Amino acid sequence: MAKTTSPTSNPKTSITLDPNPRLPLIILIFGLTLLPLPLHPWPSVLIGLLSILLLIQTFALRLELTPEDLVVWQFGKELRRFPFKDWLAWRLLLPKLPGILYFREVKSPHLLPILFDPHRLEIELKGRVGSLEKPGKQS
Repeated sequence: MAKTTSPTSNPKTSITLDPNPRLPLIILIFGLTLLPLPLHPWPSVLIGLLSILLLIQTFALRLELTPEDLVVWQFGKELRRFPFKDWLAWRLLLPKLPGILYFREVKSPHLLPILFDPHRLEIELKGRVGSLEKPGKQS
């Protein structure tokens, strides 16, 4: 697993994306803002637990983009491999926020929370499967 830091994509090399805890931290802050509600502390506790789970996943999971596949690793063990040749489309949902990566394979669609650098993820995907990108509607 080669790790590069260049701002451009090289689809012929493998890259492992750095973790980014933005999404879990934003969810945690949102949960804390719900404390003044009459049902406190239950909404905050549930949302806080979700954010802690995502924070653990942020540091447990790694996303590797190889020339042929998107590979999900957990503590150094390969969880799943998504070959680019099976992809039909992909899109970053809510790209300005810590959003979600949507991609559709021949067999099924997938949604992954972006627990990695979203800008780097977008650059790498455009370099590897850019022709399959389905951009959102521009207002």
